[in-house]
Formats: sequence, structure tokens, C-alpha cells
Amino acid sequence: MDIPSIEERNGKDWFVTIPMAIITTKDVLITVCLEETPILTAFMDGRVRDFHTFMKTRFILQILYKNATQYLQYLRIIDKKSEVIENKLHQSQKNEELIELLELQKSLVYFTTSLRSNEVVLEKLLRIDKNPEDTDLLEDVIVENKQAMEMTSIYNGILSGTMDTFASVISNNLNIVMKFLATVTIVMSIPTMVASFYGMNVRASGMPFAEHPYGFGIVLFFTLVLTLIVAYIFNKKDLF
Repeated sequence: MDIPSIEERNGKDWFVTIPMAIITTKDVLITVCLEETPILTAFMDGRVRDFHTFMKTRFILQILYKNATQYLQYLRIIDKKSEVIENKLHQSQKNEELIELLELQKSLVYFTTSLRSNEVVLEKLLRIDKNPEDTDLLEDVIVENKQAMEMTSIYNGILSGTMDTFASVISNNLNIVMKFLATVTIVMSIPTMVASFYGMNVRASGMPFAEHPYGFGIVLFFTLVLTLIVAYIFNKKDLF
């Protein structure tokens, strides 16, 4: 079966799934996994009641039940993490938060695939003859597994909608910023163009106010007025 696990990348915890095998022999029950998992440590620490290793079938079902509840616990953590990231997105114009949401969505994809695989295993176990108590426990495991699948599907849909929405918002914000910068550049270039024109090597007789004693101030005044008029027009057209 597949179990949920936490993987650390770039100083942050992300959720993945890894396989775990349960092997039964005549005398013992063996579990094989790539790393330690809270699913088994819960039994070793005595946090799971009424389990007995000699009751192998029931013990396996209790492990499966703990695995299903572990998925639900991690799904609630993913939901809380997504809410925190969404709150950051309201005040952000960067893609970092969107990348974090993408990582959470990848975790949900892992969960969906693994939960479906586990469902196949549980359906096979359902067809095996067992005592009524074990059958009831297996049905509880199936219910928990289905609930985890439904929650995964719901959260995945919410994250997809959130990512699409905020991606559009960030794109629009960047477009507004670029438009604002372009407009400011145009407005601020007016004094520069006027000053450059008067600074050219042209005949003074052909330049307005070139020979006037206050010509520089007059030109500066008209340049300022022209700049304010252009800025007012751009503001009316929502270009600022």
C-alpha cells in the first residue's frame, strides 16, 4: 500500500507518498518501508488501543485504518497551509506563493493516485473470508479511505481555482505597473525634449523667447504646464 510522508525541500515540508509492504508469515508479521512512518510509531508508542500482534488480520486492518486517518490529518494540514499562502497572495505580486500552491497541488495528485491504489487493495481484502469484527473494521477503513479521496478531490479543485484566479490578478497587477511606468516615462520625457531642443546648435532668431531676458523661465513655465496637461489627460484615461 502507499502511505503519506513528509519530504523536506528548500527548508520547507512537502507531502508525498511512499510504498509500504506488509508481509505475513505463519509466526510473524513484517512491515517494509523506505523510512520511519508515524503510522507504525503510533503502535510502537502505545497510542493505538486494543491491538495485538498475534491477531495478524486485525492488526493489518488497524494499520490500514491508521494509514487512512493519517491521510486525513495531512489533508487538513495542506488546507491550512493553502489558506496561509492565499493570504500572502492578496498582498503579493510575486510568483513564489503560486509555486508553493503548485507544490501543494502536486501533493494532492500524489494523494489521489495512492488512495485509489489503496482502494483496490481494500476491495480485494473485502472478498477474503474473515470474522465479522474484522469485516466491520475493514468497512471502516474503506469509509475513511473514501473520505480521504473526496477531501483530496475537493481541495484539489479549490487550489486549481485559486491558482487560476491569483495568476490572473498578478498578471493584471504587473500590466498596471508596466503601463504606469510607461506613462511616467512619457510625461517625464517632455521637459527633457524641450531642454534638448533649446540646447541644440540652432539660430537664436528662430527660437521662441531665445533673446528674451526671462526666456529660460518662460520656457520652463510652459514646459511645466504642458507636462501637467499631459499628466491630467493620462489620468483621465486611467493610464496612471
